[in-house]
Amino acid sequence: MREKKKSSNFLVQGTILAAASIIAKIIGLIYRIPLANILGDIGNSYYSTANEVYNIILFISSFSLPLAVSKLVSERIHRGEYRNAHRVFLCAVRFALVTGGILSLFTYAFAGIITKYVLSFEMAVHALRVLAPAIFVFALTGAFRGFFQGFSTMVPTAVSQVIEQIVNAVISLVCAGILYSYGMSLAAEEGNDLLGPAWGAAGATFGTVVSVTVALVFVMIIYTLQKRTLSRQLRRDHTEKREAEAYIYRTLILTILPIVLSTLIYNISNVADMGIFNKVLSGQGYTEAQYGTIWGIYSGRFRVLMNVPLSLASCLAPSIVPSLTAAMTKRDKKEAVRKVRMSIRFTMMLTIPSAVGMAALGGPIMEMLFHMETGLPLAEGLMQSGALLIIFYSLSTLTTGILQGLGKLKQPLINCSIALVLHFVLLYFLLKGPNLNIYAVIYSNIFFALVVCVLNALAIRRTLNYKQELYKTFAVPAIVSVIMGAAAYLVYSAFHLFAGNTFSTFAAILAGVVVYGVGMVSFRGITIEELAHFPKGHLIIRLLRKTGLLK
Repeated sequence: MREKKKSSNFLVQGTILAAASIIAKIIGLIYRIPLANILGDIGNSYYSTANEVYNIILFISSFSLPLAVSKLVSERIHRGEYRNAHRVFLCAVRFALVTGGILSLFTYAFAGIITKYVLSFEMAVHALRVLAPAIFVFALTGAFRGFFQGFSTMVPTAVSQVIEQIVNAVISLVCAGILYSYGMSLAAEEGNDLLGPAWGAAGATFGTVVSVTVALVFVMIIYTLQKRTLSRQLRRDHTEKREAEAYIYRTLILTILPIVLSTLIYNISNVADMGIFNKVLSGQGYTEAQYGTIWGIYSGRFRVLMNVPLSLASCLAPSIVPSLTAAMTKRDKKEAVRKVRMSIRFTMMLTIPSAVGMAALGGPIMEMLFHMETGLPLAEGLMQSGALLIIFYSLSTLTTGILQGLGKLKQPLINCSIALVLHFVLLYFLLKGPNLNIYAVIYSNIFFALVVCVLNALAIRRTLNYKQELYKTFAVPAIVSVIMGAAAYLVYSAFHLFAGNTFSTFAAILAGVVVYGVGMVSFRGITIEELAHFPKGHLIIRLLRKTGLLK
């Protein structure tokens, strides 16, 4: 019983991190609504541009650090080598200081060249320069988070993410408003109307700098509070072998490098898409304000909503890495297979209905959240066309984490490289040939994620001799989700005859949740054993038995 509880711990920890991430995303979604109104679509495009570049540099400097540190710490803990695990952490902190510092200075110095000549968004330079210090701070935060994750506890990471997002929301809104007014006063003097949105975006990015600093202080406090427990573990460690720092640095770099490259390739498509899209539309006669408005709707509205369900997979992936590492260290392939199956099923049960729900209620949700006076048809079309992105991106992110947990660090890099090349070919063709405008970005991203999913699935099958169960994992959630989507749309249409959009949307979402839950149980899409692995799973089982849905 204890072993079963331990083996399902990754799902509990993943759910904790996913729940915190969803809370953080909801907070982010809430504050992005007034922020979008302050900045406008052009300001949103500058804000998103700075954040896209910032994220790419984070992937190079430190975004993969928590995953790598958690993997190396987990390996040593399961061998009882607590001293070596702590030495990995100390080396990771020094590594973060160097890489974060160098790339932070690089970003500040070359921000103008990147925004003007690479992305064709010259006025995003102010926002990117303001973000530069956050790269250094985030690197240090990542080392602490990875250390805690290596002990299979996601709570410090989860809580710090929520705190970070709350601070970010408050500071971003206040500073965006102040600096937008400052930019408009400069615009009156210099005759450049883009200065207001540009400086407003810079104010919004300052919230990121402050929030990441607060998150760093929080995890450092948690580490200090845990020092006594850690000291006891270090005293009980009688391992004779003490790993040299040179060996740890080499191992850390060799572990980080393939993760960095695969994650970088996986996410660089957003920045590259922006550059290609802007240059092609500029060549077709669009002004910066015109293509900036289109990209602002795509990045500031569609992608913000899409990232809420995507956070499920992005949180479950880091939680499964130390768990799979432990199973492979013990050469327990049966346990590894079980964890892979559970994580994929759990992700699909949540992301498939999210995708269908977004497609069915895309327009009402956009209208409810953003109160869009212009651009609503485009935003609704993006939601409907891009629903598949939620499913494929979630699955590709999760399977990339699975391969990394299985020790196949180079395979995701190879798979993402192949998919990226095909993605750019298709994107350029769709922009120049059928002239699909922003929809070309949507369709080529769906294709990219699908290719990664297929290649990752083949690699997992080769490694574990694993064959994915299809009916309960994909077919049942898809069938029930279609029924749910139809029910939600009918409820919205009925309520909208006499009620406003907001009330009708909430009623439709609630109806969809109920229909999906009942449908999954009725179609036997989830078993009692699987429900028991969920946090508070036994309470859910008791409730379903009382309602007669479970026997």
